[in-house]
Amino acid sequence: MDFSIGTSSGPRRQGGNRPAARSGGALSGWLMTAVAPFGENEEHAMDQALVELGLGDARLIRGEGAMLPLGFEPGTPQDLPMGTLVECHLAKATVFSEGTASAGVAWAQCITPEGDECAIVSTLAVADSMEECENQLRRNLQRKLANRDLEIRRDEEGSIPLGLAVDEVEAQEGFHGVVLAALILPNSLNLGASSGPTRSRNLGISSIGGSTGGPTGLGGSGKTKFNL
Repeated sequence: MDFSIGTSSGPRRQGGNRPAARSGGALSGWLMTAVAPFGENEEHAMDQALVELGLGDARLIRGEGAMLPLGFEPGTPQDLPMGTLVECHLAKATVFSEGTASAGVAWAQCITPEGDECAIVSTLAVADSMEECENQLRRNLQRKLANRDLEIRRDEEGSIPLGLAVDEVEAQEGFHGVVLAALILPNSLNLGASSGPTRSRNLGISSIGGSTGGPTGLGGSGKTKFNL
């Protein structure tokens, strides 16, 4: 496959011939990375990184699986009220005293054989450079597309709606380091899962969801890419 990837009130803190694709609504989210190389322990470093991501005061629900909510589109980072329940697809890599580790997240908008628009996400953490992490992340995303018979959807300008964010942490002697890459979906928990299209497959019925991504890289040499 060719790639030529419920808010409440409260105090805030910064931080192919086929049918026309059918999508459902709009829900924004964004990609971010953060690095915390000087933690006294892993928990300390992790908390530093979450604060840099703007998630330090949120309650987190870690998203699993490949599909994103229907109608998801890339957005820009925003402040989240303290105590907000937030879904995020998160990759975490750690080091201690020596070595390099990387974490990345990628999403792509695509189309099912039935013509429904959806999106998938992939996360990865490796004890290697950010370049290697990006290469593996791209391959994993391609495999997820192939496993589901999905095709990348191009926009009206012919670009591929895809986002990718990768960052790395280099160990500091005597310290714990953490690198995080996250796809943050602040309002996805307000969406019902029963209204989307379903598909008949060999192993039963599976629901199809939608997509996102958004620019920003914090605290390291990481990168966030779009229209790759």
